[in-house]
Amino acid sequence: MNAEKGLSFVPDACTLPTAEQLLREAEFRSLFGSAVREIQRSSATSLTLVLDGDPPTEETARDLAAREGQCCSFFTFTFRHRRDARASTQDLLEMAITVPDGRAAVLDGVQQLAARSMGRDGAV
Repeated sequence: MNAEKGLSFVPDACTLPTAEQLLREAEFRSLFGSAVREIQRSSATSLTLVLDGDPPTEETARDLAAREGQCCSFFTFTFRHRRDARASTQDLLEMAITVPDGRAAVLDGVQQLAARSMGRDGAV
């Protein structure tokens, strides 16, 4: 844990300066609050966030993932488009996030941040 940095789940291995960590968290909160439609946790080391599939959301998500991968290289982000089964004309974007076994607590924090940003209590 790295409590002095403000985000309890941010590992010491993160190379992003403290002030920038808070800005990055705000960017993720904004994305999660506006675009996440579903949270899927398939294992301790794998989390999928289902986002709106519109181009601005995809651009933001890919940009954040690329920047996060630079400072926390243990994250792996992959993206995949799929159709929304409930609305046949709407595309969704799956943002899959994986981490090594020793970083599951960080993924727990990302999941909780996404859930809180959506107005949920963290449970999926």
